[in-house]
Amino acid sequence: MTSSVPTLGNHNTILIHPSTSSSDLSVGCPTQGERLQLVNSLMLCCSFHRLRLHEGKVVKDRRHHLRTYPNCFVAKELIDWLLEHKEASDRDTAIKIMQKLLDQSIIHHVCDEHKEFKDMKLFYRFRKDDGTFPLDNEAKVFMRGQRIYEKLMMNTETSILATREEEGETFERTLVASELVDWLLAEGEMATREEAEHLGRRLLEHGIMQHVTNKHHFVDGGLLYQFRLNFRRRRRLMELLNERCRTIPESHDSPFCLRKQNPEGSNTSFLSVSPTKEIKMIVGIRRSSMSSSCGSSGYYSSSPTLSSSPPVLCNPKSVLKRQVSPEELQTPGGPYIKKTFTIVGDAVGWGFVVRGSKPCHIQAVDPSGPAAAAGMKVCQFVVSVNGLNVLSLDYRTVSNLILTGPRTVVMEVMEEADY
Repeated sequence: MTSSVPTLGNHNTILIHPSTSSSDLSVGCPTQGERLQLVNSLMLCCSFHRLRLHEGKVVKDRRHHLRTYPNCFVAKELIDWLLEHKEASDRDTAIKIMQKLLDQSIIHHVCDEHKEFKDMKLFYRFRKDDGTFPLDNEAKVFMRGQRIYEKLMMNTETSILATREEEGETFERTLVASELVDWLLAEGEMATREEAEHLGRRLLEHGIMQHVTNKHHFVDGGLLYQFRLNFRRRRRLMELLNERCRTIPESHDSPFCLRKQNPEGSNTSFLSVSPTKEIKMIVGIRRSSMSSSCGSSGYYSSSPTLSSSPPVLCNPKSVLKRQVSPEELQTPGGPYIKKTFTIVGDAVGWGFVVRGSKPCHIQAVDPSGPAAAAGMKVCQFVVSVNGLNVLSLDYRTVSNLILTGPRTVVMEVMEEADY
Protein backbone atom coordinates (compact mmCIF):
# COMPACT_ATOMS: atom_id res chain seq x y z
CA MET A 1 0.00 0.00 0.00
CA THR A 2 1.33 3.41 -0.89
CA SER A 3 1.47 6.27 1.57
CA SER A 4 -1.38 7.99 -0.25
CA VAL A 5 -3.93 7.03 2.40
CA PRO A 6 -3.33 9.60 5.15
CA THR A 7 -5.51 10.54 8.07
CA LEU A 8 -9.17 10.93 7.19
CA GLY A 9 -10.69 14.36 7.15
CA ASN A 10 -13.92 15.26 8.91
CA HIS A 11 -16.01 12.18 8.19
CA ASN A 12 -19.21 13.82 9.38
CA THR A 13 -19.11 16.49 6.70
CA ILE A 14 -21.89 16.17 4.13
CA LEU A 15 -20.54 17.19 0.76
CA ILE A 16 -23.22 19.09 -1.12
CA HIS A 17 -22.43 19.12 -4.81
CA PRO A 18 -23.24 22.42 -6.55
CA SER A 19 -26.11 22.23 -8.99
CA THR A 20 -25.23 22.30 -12.63
CA SER A 21 -26.12 25.62 -14.16
CA SER A 22 -28.15 25.96 -17.33
CA SER A 23 -25.12 27.36 -19.11
CA ASP A 24 -23.21 24.19 -18.30
CA LEU A 25 -25.89 22.17 -20.04
CA SER A 26 -26.25 24.35 -23.09
CA VAL A 27 -23.06 23.40 -24.90
CA GLY A 28 -22.85 19.95 -26.47
CA CYS A 29 -25.35 18.39 -24.08
CA PRO A 30 -28.70 16.73 -24.69
CA THR A 31 -32.10 18.21 -23.92
CA GLN A 32 -33.45 18.35 -20.38
CA GLY A 33 -35.43 15.17 -20.95
CA GLU A 34 -32.42 13.33 -22.34
CA ARG A 35 -30.26 14.59 -19.49
CA LEU A 36 -32.73 13.22 -16.96
CA GLN A 37 -32.64 9.89 -18.77
CA LEU A 38 -28.87 9.88 -18.35
CA VAL A 39 -29.25 10.66 -14.66
CA ASN A 40 -31.72 7.80 -14.27
CA SER A 41 -29.45 5.39 -16.13
CA LEU A 42 -26.46 6.41 -14.04
CA MET A 43 -28.32 5.92 -10.79
CA LEU A 44 -29.63 2.50 -11.77
CA CYS A 45 -26.32 1.27 -13.15
CA CYS A 46 -24.20 2.41 -10.23
CA SER A 47 -26.61 1.18 -7.55
CA PHE A 48 -26.63 -2.29 -9.08
CA HIS A 49 -22.87 -2.59 -9.48
CA ARG A 50 -22.15 -1.10 -6.07
CA LEU A 51 -24.12 -3.93 -4.48
CA ARG A 52 -22.30 -6.46 -6.67
CA LEU A 53 -18.99 -5.13 -5.40
CA HIS A 54 -20.18 -5.41 -1.81
CA GLU A 55 -21.34 -8.95 -2.46
CA GLY A 56 -18.02 -9.88 -4.05
CA LYS A 57 -16.14 -8.48 -1.04
CA VAL A 58 -14.36 -5.99 -3.29
CA VAL A 59 -15.85 -3.31 -1.06
CA LYS A 60 -15.01 -4.02 2.56
CA ASP A 61 -13.35 -2.60 5.66
CA ARG A 62 -9.62 -2.18 5.06
CA ARG A 63 -6.70 -1.32 7.31
CA HIS A 64 -3.68 0.84 6.59
CA HIS A 65 -1.14 2.15 9.08
CA LEU A 66 -3.22 0.90 12.04
CA ARG A 67 -6.28 2.75 10.78
CA THR A 68 -9.48 1.15 9.50
CA TYR A 69 -11.26 2.56 6.46
CA PRO A 70 -14.82 1.17 6.33
CA ASN A 71 -16.53 0.05 3.13
CA CYS A 72 -13.84 0.98 0.63
CA PHE A 73 -12.09 -0.66 -2.32
CA VAL A 74 -8.57 -0.67 -3.72
CA ALA A 75 -8.45 0.91 -7.17
CA LYS A 76 -6.10 -1.70 -8.62
CA GLU A 77 -8.23 -4.59 -7.31
CA LEU A 78 -11.38 -3.00 -8.68
CA ILE A 79 -9.91 -2.74 -12.15
CA ASP A 80 -8.94 -6.42 -11.94
CA TRP A 81 -12.54 -7.20 -10.99
CA LEU A 82 -13.97 -5.19 -13.89
CA LEU A 83 -11.78 -7.07 -16.36
CA GLU A 84 -12.55 -10.44 -14.80
CA HIS A 85 -16.30 -9.80 -15.00
CA LYS A 86 -16.06 -8.36 -18.53
CA GLU A 87 -17.32 -4.95 -17.44
CA ALA A 88 -14.36 -3.38 -19.25
CA SER A 89 -12.29 -4.54 -22.21
CA ASP A 90 -8.95 -3.28 -20.88
CA ARG A 91 -7.43 -1.36 -17.98
CA ASP A 92 -7.62 1.99 -19.77
CA THR A 93 -11.35 1.55 -20.36
CA ALA A 94 -11.84 0.51 -16.74
CA ILE A 95 -10.06 3.67 -15.60
CA LYS A 96 -12.31 5.78 -17.84
CA ILE A 97 -15.41 4.16 -16.34
CA MET A 98 -14.28 4.78 -12.78
CA GLN A 99 -13.17 8.31 -13.64
CA LYS A 100 -16.71 8.89 -14.86
CA LEU A 101 -18.02 7.85 -11.47
CA LEU A 102 -15.45 10.03 -9.75
CA ASP A 103 -16.36 13.05 -11.88
CA GLN A 104 -20.03 12.58 -11.03
CA SER A 105 -19.27 12.30 -7.29
CA ILE A 106 -20.50 8.73 -7.08
CA ILE A 107 -17.16 7.60 -5.69
CA HIS A 108 -14.32 9.52 -4.08
CA HIS A 109 -10.89 8.95 -2.61
CA VAL A 110 -11.30 8.15 1.09
CA CYS A 111 -9.41 11.32 2.02
CA ASP A 112 -10.53 13.34 -1.02
CA GLU A 113 -6.90 13.79 -2.05
CA HIS A 114 -7.08 12.35 -5.57
CA LYS A 115 -9.37 13.82 -8.23
CA GLU A 116 -8.20 11.25 -10.77
CA PHE A 117 -8.86 7.53 -10.59
CA LYS A 118 -5.50 5.79 -10.65
CA ASP A 119 -4.61 2.16 -11.28
CA MET A 120 -2.81 1.96 -7.96
CA LYS A 121 -3.25 0.70 -4.41
CA LEU A 122 -5.36 3.66 -3.37
CA PHE A 123 -8.53 3.53 -1.31
CA TYR A 124 -11.77 4.82 -2.86
CA ARG A 125 -15.33 4.62 -1.60
CA PHE A 126 -18.88 4.94 -2.90
CA ARG A 127 -20.46 8.07 -1.46
CA LYS A 128 -23.55 6.01 -0.70
CA ASP A 129 -21.37 4.11 1.77
CA ASP A 130 -20.34 7.11 3.84
CA GLY A 131 -23.40 9.31 3.63
CA THR A 132 -21.91 12.09 1.51
CA PHE A 133 -24.61 12.08 -1.17
CA PRO A 134 -27.29 14.77 -1.04
CA LEU A 135 -30.86 14.00 -2.04
CA ASP A 136 -32.30 16.48 -4.52
CA ASN A 137 -35.65 16.59 -6.32
CA GLU A 138 -34.44 14.50 -9.27
CA ALA A 139 -33.35 11.67 -7.00
CA LYS A 140 -36.58 11.86 -4.99
CA VAL A 141 -38.70 11.55 -8.14
CA PHE A 142 -36.50 8.72 -9.42
CA MET A 143 -36.78 6.77 -6.17
CA ARG A 144 -40.52 7.38 -6.00
CA GLY A 145 -40.91 6.10 -9.54
CA GLN A 146 -38.80 3.04 -8.78
CA ARG A 147 -40.89 2.22 -5.72
CA ILE A 148 -44.17 2.57 -7.65
CA TYR A 149 -42.77 0.41 -10.46
CA GLU A 150 -41.71 -2.35 -8.05
CA LYS A 151 -45.06 -2.32 -6.26
CA LEU A 152 -46.94 -2.60 -9.55
CA MET A 153 -44.67 -5.38 -10.82
CA MET A 154 -44.92 -7.29 -7.55
CA ASN A 155 -48.73 -7.48 -7.52
CA THR A 156 -49.09 -9.20 -10.88
CA GLU A 157 -52.51 -10.72 -10.15
CA THR A 158 -54.17 -7.40 -9.30
CA SER A 159 -51.87 -5.18 -11.32
CA ILE A 160 -53.33 -2.35 -13.36
CA LEU A 161 -50.61 -2.97 -15.94
CA ALA A 162 -52.09 -4.58 -19.05
CA THR A 163 -51.87 -4.85 -22.83
CA ARG A 164 -54.17 -2.26 -24.38
CA GLU A 165 -54.87 -0.49 -27.67
CA GLU A 166 -54.76 3.20 -28.49
CA GLU A 167 -55.17 4.74 -31.94
CA GLY A 168 -55.17 1.29 -33.55
CA GLU A 169 -51.85 0.22 -32.02
CA THR A 170 -51.28 -2.37 -29.30
CA PHE A 171 -49.06 -1.50 -26.35
CA GLU A 172 -47.87 -3.82 -23.60
CA ARG A 173 -47.77 -3.07 -19.87
CA THR A 174 -49.80 0.09 -20.13
CA LEU A 175 -51.48 2.13 -17.43
CA VAL A 176 -54.74 4.02 -17.80
CA ALA A 177 -54.07 7.39 -16.20
CA SER A 178 -57.27 7.44 -14.17
CA GLU A 179 -56.63 3.89 -12.92
CA LEU A 180 -53.11 4.85 -11.87
CA VAL A 181 -54.53 7.82 -9.96
CA ASP A 182 -57.06 5.50 -8.28
CA TRP A 183 -54.24 3.10 -7.40
CA LEU A 184 -52.03 5.86 -5.96
CA LEU A 185 -54.89 6.93 -3.71
CA ALA A 186 -55.71 3.36 -2.66
CA GLU A 187 -52.06 2.65 -1.85
CA GLY A 188 -51.74 5.80 0.21
CA GLU A 189 -49.13 7.25 -2.12
CA MET A 190 -51.14 10.44 -2.52
CA ALA A 191 -54.02 12.06 -0.63
CA THR A 192 -55.96 13.69 -3.49
CA ARG A 193 -56.47 13.17 -7.21
CA GLU A 194 -54.80 16.51 -7.88
CA GLU A 195 -51.67 15.41 -6.02
CA ALA A 196 -51.68 12.05 -7.80
CA GLU A 197 -51.99 13.75 -11.19
CA HIS A 198 -49.13 16.08 -10.27
CA LEU A 199 -46.98 13.07 -9.37
CA GLY A 200 -47.81 11.49 -12.74
CA ARG A 201 -46.70 14.66 -14.48
CA ARG A 202 -43.44 14.71 -12.54
CA LEU A 203 -42.75 11.08 -13.43
CA LEU A 204 -43.32 11.90 -17.08
CA GLU A 205 -41.19 15.06 -16.96
CA HIS A 206 -38.35 13.11 -15.36
CA GLY A 207 -38.34 10.45 -18.06
CA ILE A 208 -39.70 7.67 -15.87
CA MET A 209 -43.07 7.39 -17.62
CA GLN A 210 -44.36 8.41 -21.03
CA HIS A 211 -47.57 8.55 -23.04
CA VAL A 212 -47.63 5.50 -25.32
CA THR A 213 -47.32 7.66 -28.44
CA ASN A 214 -45.56 10.61 -26.77
CA LYS A 215 -48.41 12.93 -27.76
CA HIS A 216 -49.74 13.92 -24.34
CA HIS A 217 -48.62 15.01 -20.91
CA PHE A 218 -50.02 13.11 -17.93
CA VAL A 219 -53.72 13.83 -17.45
CA ASP A 220 -56.17 12.14 -15.09
CA GLY A 221 -58.30 10.45 -17.73
CA GLY A 222 -58.44 7.56 -20.18
CA LEU A 223 -55.08 8.01 -21.93
CA LEU A 224 -52.50 5.22 -21.84
CA TYR A 225 -49.03 5.51 -20.34
CA GLN A 226 -46.03 3.22 -19.92
CA PHE A 227 -42.95 3.13 -17.76
CA ARG A 228 -40.12 4.40 -19.87
CA LEU A 229 -37.52 2.89 -17.56
CA ASN A 230 -37.07 -0.81 -16.94
CA PHE A 231 -35.75 -0.68 -13.40
CA ARG A 232 -34.93 -4.38 -13.45
CA ARG A 233 -32.76 -4.42 -16.55
CA ARG A 234 -29.14 -5.11 -15.77
CA ARG A 235 -27.04 -2.20 -16.95
CA ARG A 236 -23.41 -2.56 -17.90
CA LEU A 237 -20.85 -0.02 -16.76
CA MET A 238 -19.67 0.35 -20.35
CA GLU A 239 -22.97 2.13 -21.06
CA LEU A 240 -21.77 5.07 -18.97
CA LEU A 241 -19.09 5.90 -21.53
CA ASN A 242 -21.73 6.43 -24.21
CA GLU A 243 -23.41 9.30 -22.39
CA ARG A 244 -23.43 12.56 -24.31
CA CYS A 245 -23.56 14.95 -21.40
CA ARG A 246 -20.65 15.15 -19.00
CA THR A 247 -22.23 17.46 -16.45
CA ILE A 248 -24.84 15.33 -14.75
CA PRO A 249 -25.53 16.42 -11.17
CA GLU A 250 -25.65 13.41 -8.89
CA SER A 251 -27.94 13.15 -5.94
CA HIS A 252 -28.34 9.72 -4.39
CA ASP A 253 -29.54 9.27 -0.91
CA SER A 254 -27.38 7.01 1.22
CA PRO A 255 -28.94 3.78 2.47
CA PHE A 256 -25.66 2.45 3.83
CA CYS A 257 -24.19 5.20 5.99
CA LEU A 258 -21.62 4.70 8.72
CA ARG A 259 -22.41 6.59 11.87
CA LYS A 260 -19.92 7.70 14.48
CA GLN A 261 -20.65 6.56 18.00
CA ASN A 262 -19.12 9.79 19.28
CA PRO A 263 -19.64 12.58 16.72
CA GLU A 264 -17.39 14.94 18.62
CA GLY A 265 -14.55 12.48 18.90
CA SER A 266 -11.71 11.66 16.58
CA ASN A 267 -11.99 9.75 13.33
CA THR A 268 -10.61 6.62 14.91
CA SER A 269 -14.09 5.62 16.10
CA PHE A 270 -14.48 3.58 12.90
CA LEU A 271 -13.50 -0.02 13.58
CA SER A 272 -13.78 -3.16 11.52
CA VAL A 273 -15.67 -6.27 12.59
CA SER A 274 -13.25 -9.15 12.72
CA PRO A 275 -14.35 -12.80 12.74
CA THR A 276 -11.46 -13.77 14.99
CA LYS A 277 -10.96 -10.80 17.29
CA GLU A 278 -13.10 -9.31 19.99
CA ILE A 279 -14.88 -6.14 18.97
CA LYS A 280 -13.79 -3.15 21.01
CA MET A 281 -16.33 -0.73 19.60
CA ILE A 282 -19.46 -1.27 17.57
CA VAL A 283 -20.36 1.23 14.90
CA GLY A 284 -24.04 1.67 14.11
CA ILE A 285 -25.24 1.59 10.53
CA ARG A 286 -28.51 3.22 9.66
CA ARG A 287 -30.65 3.13 6.57
CA SER A 288 -29.30 -0.37 6.15
CA SER A 289 -32.03 -2.92 6.53
CA MET A 290 -29.83 -5.16 4.36
CA SER A 291 -26.86 -4.82 6.67
CA SER A 292 -25.52 -7.37 9.10
CA SER A 293 -26.79 -7.07 12.62
CA CYS A 294 -25.21 -7.53 16.00
CA GLY A 295 -28.00 -9.48 17.59
CA SER A 296 -30.47 -7.72 19.81
CA SER A 297 -28.04 -5.16 21.12
CA GLY A 298 -29.32 -2.67 18.57
CA TYR A 299 -25.96 -2.02 16.94
CA TYR A 300 -24.65 -3.55 13.78
CA SER A 301 -21.64 -3.27 11.55
CA SER A 302 -20.84 -4.64 8.12
CA SER A 303 -21.64 -4.01 4.48
CA PRO A 304 -24.84 -4.77 2.55
CA THR A 305 -25.40 -8.27 1.25
CA LEU A 306 -27.35 -9.57 -1.72
CA SER A 307 -27.18 -13.32 -1.32
CA SER A 308 -27.14 -15.85 1.48
CA SER A 309 -23.37 -15.84 1.77
CA PRO A 310 -22.67 -15.43 5.50
CA PRO A 311 -21.59 -11.95 6.55
CA VAL A 312 -19.43 -11.39 9.59
CA LEU A 313 -21.84 -11.03 12.48
CA CYS A 314 -21.43 -10.21 16.12
CA ASN A 315 -24.33 -12.57 16.78
CA PRO A 316 -25.52 -14.42 13.67
CA LYS A 317 -28.48 -16.03 15.45
CA SER A 318 -31.99 -14.75 15.00
CA VAL A 319 -33.44 -12.83 17.92
CA LEU A 320 -36.70 -14.79 17.55
CA LYS A 321 -37.50 -17.56 19.99
CA ARG A 322 -39.41 -19.32 17.22
CA GLN A 323 -40.63 -18.63 13.70
CA VAL A 324 -44.23 -17.47 13.33
CA SER A 325 -46.39 -17.91 10.22
CA PRO A 326 -48.44 -15.11 8.62
CA GLU A 327 -51.59 -17.10 9.39
CA GLU A 328 -50.71 -17.26 13.08
CA LEU A 329 -50.12 -13.52 13.19
CA GLN A 330 -53.51 -12.81 11.64
CA THR A 331 -55.56 -15.30 13.67
CA PRO A 332 -58.49 -13.45 15.32
CA GLY A 333 -58.09 -13.36 19.08
CA GLY A 334 -54.46 -14.39 18.84
CA PRO A 335 -51.70 -13.17 21.13
CA TYR A 336 -50.38 -10.59 18.66
CA ILE A 337 -51.26 -6.92 18.48
CA LYS A 338 -50.67 -4.52 15.60
CA LYS A 339 -48.76 -1.26 15.87
CA THR A 340 -48.08 1.43 13.29
CA PHE A 341 -44.90 3.51 13.22
CA THR A 342 -44.09 6.56 11.16
CA ILE A 343 -40.30 6.74 11.00
CA VAL A 344 -38.69 9.84 9.58
CA GLY A 345 -35.11 9.09 8.56
CA ASP A 346 -32.46 11.46 9.84
CA ALA A 347 -29.20 12.40 8.15
CA VAL A 348 -27.91 8.84 8.47
CA GLY A 349 -31.03 6.77 8.07
CA TRP A 350 -33.75 4.94 10.00
CA GLY A 351 -31.81 2.83 12.48
CA PHE A 352 -33.06 -0.74 12.25
CA VAL A 353 -32.31 -4.09 10.61
CA VAL A 354 -34.82 -6.45 8.98
CA ARG A 355 -34.18 -10.18 8.78
CA GLY A 356 -36.09 -13.39 8.14
CA SER A 357 -38.79 -14.38 5.68
CA LYS A 358 -42.56 -14.81 5.48
CA PRO A 359 -42.80 -12.80 7.67
CA CYS A 360 -39.57 -10.95 8.27
CA HIS A 361 -38.83 -9.43 11.65
CA ILE A 362 -36.91 -6.62 13.31
CA GLN A 363 -33.51 -8.05 14.15
CA ALA A 364 -31.85 -4.96 15.61
CA VAL A 365 -32.71 -1.38 16.51
CA ASP A 366 -30.26 1.44 17.04
CA PRO A 367 -31.29 2.86 20.45
CA SER A 368 -30.36 6.38 19.35
CA GLY A 369 -32.04 6.17 15.94
CA PRO A 370 -35.40 7.32 14.55
CA ALA A 371 -36.92 3.81 14.66
CA ALA A 372 -36.29 3.48 18.39
CA ALA A 373 -37.74 6.94 18.96
CA ALA A 374 -40.90 5.84 17.12
CA GLY A 375 -41.24 2.80 19.38
CA MET A 376 -39.81 0.01 17.23
CA LYS A 377 -38.37 -2.99 19.08
CA VAL A 378 -36.60 -6.20 18.16
CA CYS A 379 -38.72 -9.32 17.53
CA GLN A 380 -41.58 -7.33 15.99
CA PHE A 381 -42.92 -8.81 12.74
CA VAL A 382 -43.20 -6.56 9.69
CA VAL A 383 -46.74 -6.50 8.27
CA SER A 384 -46.64 -3.64 5.78
CA VAL A 385 -44.30 -0.97 4.43
CA ASN A 386 -45.88 2.25 3.16
CA GLY A 387 -49.22 0.51 2.73
CA LEU A 388 -47.88 -2.57 0.93
CA ASN A 389 -48.51 -5.90 2.67
CA VAL A 390 -45.16 -7.69 3.02
CA LEU A 391 -46.09 -10.72 5.13
CA SER A 392 -45.24 -13.07 2.26
CA LEU A 393 -41.93 -11.40 1.34
CA ASP A 394 -38.36 -12.01 2.47
CA TYR A 395 -36.14 -9.43 4.13
CA ARG A 396 -34.21 -8.60 0.95
CA THR A 397 -37.40 -7.59 -0.86
CA VAL A 398 -38.63 -5.64 2.15
CA SER A 399 -35.23 -3.99 2.44
CA ASN A 400 -35.40 -2.93 -1.19
CA LEU A 401 -38.85 -1.40 -0.66
CA ILE A 402 -37.52 0.63 2.24
CA LEU A 403 -34.28 1.65 0.56
CA THR A 404 -35.98 2.80 -2.64
CA GLY A 405 -38.87 4.48 -0.87
CA PRO A 406 -39.30 7.91 0.67
CA ARG A 407 -37.42 9.17 3.70
CA THR A 408 -40.60 8.87 5.77
CA VAL A 409 -41.49 5.18 6.20
CA VAL A 410 -44.86 4.05 7.54
CA MET A 411 -44.58 0.52 8.91
CA GLU A 412 -47.16 -1.78 10.44
CA VAL A 413 -45.74 -4.41 12.77
CA MET A 414 -47.15 -7.07 15.06
CA GLU A 415 -45.77 -8.01 18.43
CA GLU A 416 -46.70 -10.46 21.13
CA ALA A 417 -48.97 -8.85 23.69
CA ASP A 418 -47.99 -8.77 27.35
CA TYR A 419 -50.86 -10.24 29.34
